[in-house]
Amino acid sequence: MTARKLFVTTALPYANGNFHIGHIMEYIQADIWVRYQRMQGAQVNFVGADDAHGAPIMIAAEKAGKTPQQFVADIAAGRQQYLDGFHIEFDNWHNTDAPENHQLAQQIYLGLKANGLIETRVIEQFFDPEKNMFLPDRYIKGECPKCHAKDQYGDNCEVCGAAYAPTDLINPFSALTGAQPVLKSSEHFFFKLSDPRCVEFLQEWTQNGKHVQPEVANKVKEWFSVRTNPDGTTSEGLGDWDISRDAPYFGIEIPDAPGKYFYVWLDAPIGYLASLKNLLDKRGEDYEAYMADPQLEQIHFIGKDIVTFHTLFWPATLQFSGRKTPDKICVHGFLTVNNGEKMSKSRGTGLDPLKYLSLGMNPQWLRYYLAAKLNGKNEDIDFNADDFLARVNADLIGKFINIASRAAGFITKRFGGQLGTVSADGQALLEVLRAQSGALADAYEKRDTARALREVMLLANRVNEYVDANKPWELAKQDGMDARLQDVCSTCIEAFRLLTLYLKPVLPALAVQVEAFLHIAPMQFADAQSALGAGHAIGTYQHLMQRVMPEQLDALFEPPAQSQQALAAIENEVNPLPGGEAIAPTITIDDFAKVDLRIALIVNCEAVEGSTKLLRLTLDAGEGRTRNVLSGIASAYKPADLIGKHTVLVANLAPRKMKFGVSEGMVLAASHGDEKANPGIYVLEPTPGALPGMRVR
Repeated sequence: MTARKLFVTTALPYANGNFHIGHIMEYIQADIWVRYQRMQGAQVNFVGADDAHGAPIMIAAEKAGKTPQQFVADIAAGRQQYLDGFHIEFDNWHNTDAPENHQLAQQIYLGLKANGLIETRVIEQFFDPEKNMFLPDRYIKGECPKCHAKDQYGDNCEVCGAAYAPTDLINPFSALTGAQPVLKSSEHFFFKLSDPRCVEFLQEWTQNGKHVQPEVANKVKEWFSVRTNPDGTTSEGLGDWDISRDAPYFGIEIPDAPGKYFYVWLDAPIGYLASLKNLLDKRGEDYEAYMADPQLEQIHFIGKDIVTFHTLFWPATLQFSGRKTPDKICVHGFLTVNNGEKMSKSRGTGLDPLKYLSLGMNPQWLRYYLAAKLNGKNEDIDFNADDFLARVNADLIGKFINIASRAAGFITKRFGGQLGTVSADGQALLEVLRAQSGALADAYEKRDTARALREVMLLANRVNEYVDANKPWELAKQDGMDARLQDVCSTCIEAFRLLTLYLKPVLPALAVQVEAFLHIAPMQFADAQSALGAGHAIGTYQHLMQRVMPEQLDALFEPPAQSQQALAAIENEVNPLPGGEAIAPTITIDDFAKVDLRIALIVNCEAVEGSTKLLRLTLDAGEGRTRNVLSGIASAYKPADLIGKHTVLVANLAPRKMKFGVSEGMVLAASHGDEKANPGIYVLEPTPGALPGMRVR
């Protein structure tokens, strides 16, 4: 079968500020889809660019004392830290002021003109008498003429999605000076979308069920017919599109029209093509031949606030300039925070991507959480801090990661790192996992990552049920059960590989770690039908992912004035916070040497019947046996959260007979001096690479 050929883009961020969490959500969604397609063997070019033109850039650059080009370049210089930070891998990142975009935009315009779809008209346009300039649409605000939402921009409403002329706004005002704008005459260029050819094409293109989601098609359908508005007025069908702006303007000049520039929304989506052309030119590939390939699929990921531009203006621009039209416009909703609360930096309800990373929060936590919410529709999703903590800690750590940590140590220590033969019950389990590959592929293809991750976690539940039923830590204690122990643990490792494969588009960095640990090549989706097999040697397991700390989430949503204090609290757990405990009296090195601290693997953990405070930990400290330790950490941890983790054990503490049994040592944990005000308990974990029996010095 011929490999799919895909050209994929995300909406172009306006180059007047840093990425916000909405950008990151969209890029993660697209990146997951692209990674899945590549795992299926598709040839993908995934490109992005900065939207560099328009009066807002020109005005911001003027205020900053820079040229527009330098202003855009400075913004672009900060992009990569976001993309690298969240494992988003574009093949190319460009900007719309690049030569390729100037060339393509002018070519496309001339194609529309040759098709008889460009005409000029003298129009009345808003002019700011205080600024002494014609006002761009985004610098005129007022009441939406369709839904009457207040404080809307002059080109489209962010509430109802309507597109309109700035002069249609009710009670308009200049966003630059607050002055009431006056009307002045100016010649403008129009793309005749009302032409019957355009209307017929767009009606078929948007309503044929191929290019947009059903809910998007229903929304777009409204713009084709005359309709009655709530206020009793009527709205016309598809109108012509004003594609020009007057100097001064930072943009692309219209051919043979001095002082006239393309409206930014004409040349911005052409930036998709320009970024692709820039990429192919660098590779020495033929852009025209690439775009002419009938097998090529052109896919755009966008937010629902720019549907009109991408489902009406953009396809018509391409169609009637003689170019390929998009195969799919994938529309997502907005991201809210903590049960739909509107984001606000001053109230600390925003979610700053760089702050997230600075707090030491794993980017794959966010990739997983957003993927678990996105379902391929244009519905809004909510980032809820409590839900985030529960999903990451319960799903990724408790259900998924722990599968490997509960089995890998036995394979390494008892069987030289070699997998054994999987018996019938293990094979039956693995076949259940393999049988879901088709359904998971379908979910990824449809961008329904919420369904994909639900199914993967259900499979993880099945694997954990198998582990609990077979109890490898018990098998390890029984004579003559080595073959069964190797069988059970080999089944777990095979299952872990399959689950990792299914999660690889979402957790790419973790998948690379697992591939190295398992000594396997980069996994493709077809590998779901294979097995590592008996005799395959794996490496030494190292812990793959930490739990989310509640303090990290608290700091993430702290108002700016408090965030540095919260960050310091996370980074400096050793030194007590105000209200904590004072430093203990000084001891000598000889005193410290008397305490034998050892790395220990928690091979099992269970609740202690009759106690609400204690957990019973079964520890392997490299002694050739296990020991039981009773620890008062039940308020902070569920038993499943600890199994497979490494911790620090006071190994030479005299055994202590307690009500619920004998405790053979003590695990180290941190807590605040005022446990009522600060009830957190944190079991110490060594960094990856520490092995049971190593002494802590």
